[in-house]
Amino acid sequence: MNLRRVASLTRRIVDQFRRDPRTLALLFVAPIFIMALLGWVLRGQANPQPRVAVVNEAGTSAEPVVDAIEAALADEGGSIVGVGSREADARQAIDERRIDVALVVPEGFGAGGGELLVITPGLNPPAEGANVLAVQQAIAAAVRSSVPPAMAGLVPEVRHEALYGPADADQLDTLAPVFVGYFAYFFVFILTGISFLRERVGGTLERLMATPITRGEIVLGYSIGFGIFATIQVALVLAFTVLRVDVPAVGPVPAWWFGLGVPVAGSPLLAYLVALVLGLGAVSLGIFLSTFARSELQILQFIPIVIIPQGLLGGIFWPIETLPSVLEPVARALPITYAVEGLREVFIAGAGLDSPTVQLDLAVLAGIAALFVVLAAATIRREVA
Repeated sequence: MNLRRVASLTRRIVDQFRRDPRTLALLFVAPIFIMALLGWVLRGQANPQPRVAVVNEAGTSAEPVVDAIEAALADEGGSIVGVGSREADARQAIDERRIDVALVVPEGFGAGGGELLVITPGLNPPAEGANVLAVQQAIAAAVRSSVPPAMAGLVPEVRHEALYGPADADQLDTLAPVFVGYFAYFFVFILTGISFLRERVGGTLERLMATPITRGEIVLGYSIGFGIFATIQVALVLAFTVLRVDVPAVGPVPAWWFGLGVPVAGSPLLAYLVALVLGLGAVSLGIFLSTFARSELQILQFIPIVIIPQGLLGGIFWPIETLPSVLEPVARALPITYAVEGLREVFIAGAGLDSPTVQLDLAVLAGIAALFVVLAAATIRREVA
């Protein structure tokens, strides 16, 4: 082994990195940026302020506890909403998005019954888990402080029930809609950015610009071309998520399965439309950002800046409403935020195209995609360092 040759190669690598500030930023600045953002989100989250309806089916015997629970919730910043005196009224209010969580005091509770029912939509587990915890804490405080003598010593049990989704839904059923959109967005962005960069580096784009074709036509043509493959990719991801094929055992080969089999309460075609519009937005974003890169590594350097923050701020892991006040408007400008909301509505709540939420999500996603097409057309000739 010749140590001189090894040292020479080592110096070459060091010099190559030293002369590339973008790579140095990826190595040293990007991890600090991501950790700082994560710390900001985790430490700066506000306490949940749910809209709660307390439905008292037990009558006058449970009124002291109901009043104490409502007072405890109000002290924690929750909003008490009146919806009626029946469980059906609470479920309708959740379905209409007038409340975030309902607490039902069932008949017979004051006569020794010990179970309370907490109902949430079942759309956003991180947000709803925090809301349920807030209600449970209010119940505990109410029981400790103002239980009437007839109910002394009663420790109510709390049963949580989701309005939407199957009763046997597991963690994958609630997370799959989120990651269908996020993974499709991630991989379509990488595919488009690297492919368009190769067109530039290979001289194809320069030759096209020497023809009468306009910049807008170039961007639109590439967007449609890459969009065809994005369409196929999104279809495959969605099909693998919602379908499941069970293969029986054959001889020594054990039984196995292919696909996740996640249930879709709404139309799979509508879920595909939401994911597809998000993917087309990733196509236009990839074309736009690739004009600022000179190598495939520089395309990858956009991931910590563009993709990862959307995963942290887009409502995947924690509700947008609890983000620090400065970050909440940023989150509401991100395409992932609207894709996550729309896919949850379709997958879990069974929303259709007539849903105002889904309509808004589709419109925003389409607008973002169109915006980056315009930006890409405006910057396609730009020289970058």
